[in-house]
Amino acid sequence: MQQILNYIIKNSLRMLFLLLLGISLLLTIQSHSYHRSKVINSANVVTGGVYKRIHSFYEFLNLRSENEGLAAENALLKSLLYNQSDSLNKFDQAPLNLENDYVVIQSKVIKNSYSIHENFLTINSGSAKGVKPFMGVVNSKGIIGIVDITSKNYATVVSVLNTKSKINAKIKKSNHFGTLTWNGKNTGIVQLIDIPRLASVRKGDTIVTGAQSIFPENIAIGIIYKIYIDTESNLHTMDVKLFNDMTSIGHVYVIENKNREEIEELEAKIKDE
Repeated sequence: MQQILNYIIKNSLRMLFLLLLGISLLLTIQSHSYHRSKVINSANVVTGGVYKRIHSFYEFLNLRSENEGLAAENALLKSLLYNQSDSLNKFDQAPLNLENDYVVIQSKVIKNSYSIHENFLTINSGSAKGVKPFMGVVNSKGIIGIVDITSKNYATVVSVLNTKSKINAKIKKSNHFGTLTWNGKNTGIVQLIDIPRLASVRKGDTIVTGAQSIFPENIAIGIIYKIYIDTESNLHTMDVKLFNDMTSIGHVYVIENKNREEIEELEAKIKDE
């Protein structure tokens, strides 16, 4: 305490000068509008910068919840998109109406393999949220794979980068159907096989899901990268460049086709006859 008093006494003249200077500046600012406006503007610049950085920090902390909210909103919009026959007026009443043909479940990839021939993904949604085997999985860019096994809170997904994966796909402009497979070589390229040679195809044509797929029809897959012709079978085989980067997958949407079981039962009866 004695040191503090000694410091004040030693510097009393300097402190008195600073005090009087401060009072004079305050009186000048209060009595002159020009000086007052300059001080306010300068203070706004400083405080504005501080508030901006504080706001940016809070935005960073809220990124996770913001992303979750956006993913949930996308799930609602995709549900409407896949059920186009429904009126948009139902959005506020029942955006995930169980009477629709497709139900969309929001999820997220927590594990992704892409360096082996039989690749799988793990998502953080399971039977508790209604996820079942043979449901399609997509994201904003296109198809991801098909649900294989589920537990209460998780599910594994057969990736499109799996040599055993077979998905019905078509050329968008001509509606010629084929089977989407993967030869296990390039993580960005899959193959569309069994396209009739008479089909008009060109490099750059868009490939989408077909009507016989467990996915809704016309879900994006990729574009034709190369075209090969098998002279013996008279069929096209095509390399398809995926829209998705399968090595970097985050939020996804699981799609339930509510008519799938009925269609499969009907087709099974036809095969048995």
